[in-house]
Amino acid sequence: MTRRVIVVTNPGNPVAVAALTEARTALHSAGFTISEVEYSERQEFGENPPTPSGTPDMGGAELVVVLGGDGTILRAAELTHGTNTPILGINLGHVGFLAEAERDNLFDAVSRIARREYSVEERNVAQVDVFLPGSEKLLTGWALNEATVEKASRERMIEVGIEVDKRPLESFGCDGLIMATATGSTAHAFSAGGPVLWPDVAGILLVPLAAHALFARPLVIGPSSSYRVTLLPRSPQAGVLTCDGRRSIELPRGSQVEVRLGSEPVRFARLSEAPFTDRLVSKFTLPVVGWRESASQATLAKYREATAP
Repeated sequence: MTRRVIVVTNPGNPVAVAALTEARTALHSAGFTISEVEYSERQEFGENPPTPSGTPDMGGAELVVVLGGDGTILRAAELTHGTNTPILGINLGHVGFLAEAERDNLFDAVSRIARREYSVEERNVAQVDVFLPGSEKLLTGWALNEATVEKASRERMIEVGIEVDKRPLESFGCDGLIMATATGSTAHAFSAGGPVLWPDVAGILLVPLAAHALFARPLVIGPSSSYRVTLLPRSPQAGVLTCDGRRSIELPRGSQVEVRLGSEPVRFARLSEAPFTDRLVSKFTLPVVGWRESASQATLAKYREATAP
């Protein structure tokens, strides 16, 4: 039986174009047929976002192999969300937190795929519902990393009200809010001061951006809870909702955004059984040995050198 993979690349990245040539050779040699997608079109937030031109039929595809960084992987997730097809990322970017292999290991990764030496991991997504003032239509979307509500222009803050499980919690002025999944906790939310959540944590993180409030700390809710963010009528300006940095919609005053765990995960192919801790240390180059221990080891080395016969 013919095995098929879909290859997603960033056409604007010369490194990705070169890697695509190598990937074609490796995949064809391993007996795969290939469908290629240069996936750069942005989708609109809403119930039925348009399908990018040239998108192949996902039916029968064993994997989606992504050549690029986390941004390209997020684009590929728009193809696989709602399907059983997993993503395998080959990192060509900087951190590549969602990727499973590096460019130097491309041929080894393809060999592992050919031998079916991979497991499939499910990552939760956030379901995002939008209620616009004066409209009875519910707009729905999703996010693998995060949904952000931010001010539409840089001059002034927005005023927001936050509810958890439809109970009022607080309101304040801010530059915006990030509502992230465990997967997205190492992305925008992390850079804004939020905690890192392990991938199996079934929760949604909320991180305020430059909040003008005494109590505006990150929150984490469980799998049965939800956030509701209201862009208050007194807000000095309108806002904008963006999911995964890709799918956006303008939010006039009075808009409401509800975020909870979604029911359809995004699947990733994993070549390594190493725990998430190892990935965290590797991607962020964390100092496993602290400076005190390093200093002690350096002092001991100097002492041994000085006292050596």
